[in-house]
Amino acid sequence: MTATTVAPPAPAPEKAKPLAPISWKAPIGYGVVGLISLVLFGLLPAGGKDSTFVLSTSKDFFTIAPITVPAKVTAIVLSVIALVLAGISWQATRNRRKVGAWLPVVFGVVVVLAFLTWADAGKSSPLPLTGLLQGSLFLAIPLVFGSLAGLLCERSGIINVAIEGQLLAGAFLAAVVASITSSAYVGLVAAPIAGMIVSALLVLFSIRYVVNQIIVGVVLNVLVVGVTSYLFSTVLKADAATFNSPPKLPTIDIPLLSQIPVLGPVLFRQTVLVYVMYVVVVLLQIFVFRSRWGLRLRAVGEHPKAADTVGIKVNRTRVRATLLGGAVAGLGGAFFTVAAGLAFGKEMTGGKGFIALAAMILGRWNPVGALAAALLFGFSDNLQVVLGIIGTPIPSQIMLMTPYVVTIFAVAGLVGRVRPPAAEGIPYVK
Repeated sequence: MTATTVAPPAPAPEKAKPLAPISWKAPIGYGVVGLISLVLFGLLPAGGKDSTFVLSTSKDFFTIAPITVPAKVTAIVLSVIALVLAGISWQATRNRRKVGAWLPVVFGVVVVLAFLTWADAGKSSPLPLTGLLQGSLFLAIPLVFGSLAGLLCERSGIINVAIEGQLLAGAFLAAVVASITSSAYVGLVAAPIAGMIVSALLVLFSIRYVVNQIIVGVVLNVLVVGVTSYLFSTVLKADAATFNSPPKLPTIDIPLLSQIPVLGPVLFRQTVLVYVMYVVVVLLQIFVFRSRWGLRLRAVGEHPKAADTVGIKVNRTRVRATLLGGAVAGLGGAFFTVAAGLAFGKEMTGGKGFIALAAMILGRWNPVGALAAALLFGFSDNLQVVLGIIGTPIPSQIMLMTPYVVTIFAVAGLVGRVRPPAAEGIPYVK
């Protein structure tokens, strides 16, 4: 008898993995905003009016003549461009292709230009576009520093809801020290110390006593508001000339660079705090993503147990990152007093710490992304000031809501799917 060989059964073909569902949120959002822009800024307004934009300043190398455009036609053209970009986003989503970061940037620019064209139509005062951008960068300072502080803490696994308190503490100590020493620069140096003190309390309760980090952050915000308000009422108001008359940081013009039209006044005609902000953003972008320290920081925030296994001190790394984040936030708090040339006032930060948290999320826990998001919020904040000066048909109450409305829409509609660090808010007990 001959043995018959039975072939093994063929393996069953693997089932194809189902594709992830398509998210139409972005193209629908672009399309709706583009249609609103077309109707409100282009089709409904009456024709025959012009809009004028001023680009040059008296210190520039050469003067660019004010640009005057027909308001209705320009707004329609810009809105049509926005709709074309929405169509590109729809086609890319349909074909499951990713669209680069250029599309939301260009889309936002054309819609904003359409809005500005409509807002300045027929006005006797031209719109100072360079001044609008310059002020936007200046107002974005606390948001940039606050979002970078949140980024440092959350990349290590610590949720920092206390950014508002760190900004307020930095503003308070900067004002007091600058007033006593009659030096804005000394006040600028003192501001990070106040932020670090608040962060020290955050790490004490979050790491040492393993208290819920969100609750600790909220309590610290209330604590700083109470302490600074008490000291303001009992000490600063009693002798404002000594303790609450901070000098203002001078504006520093970078030679040659500050005389470049448009870009020069915006980027290189600012206070030293803005130049420090440039350096901090660049350094953090390099260190967080291109250094051993940054690799350890992100490892602690993503998988602390694995980081501990390879010899990384998890809680020590978190403490250092949180203290550094507090120092960065405190530096941003100096904006409200010594950079703006204002005396300290109760709760003068006005919720900027929470907008900084939104900028951090919108920037996807990336220093450059956080900078871009903070500039968006700073632009919306300055826009209501500039439009209020030239006079617009928009009620002033609506204009005051602009920064907060932009914050809500940006986080709800533009972020898309983002993933925070996996171990964020989770205490690590070895």
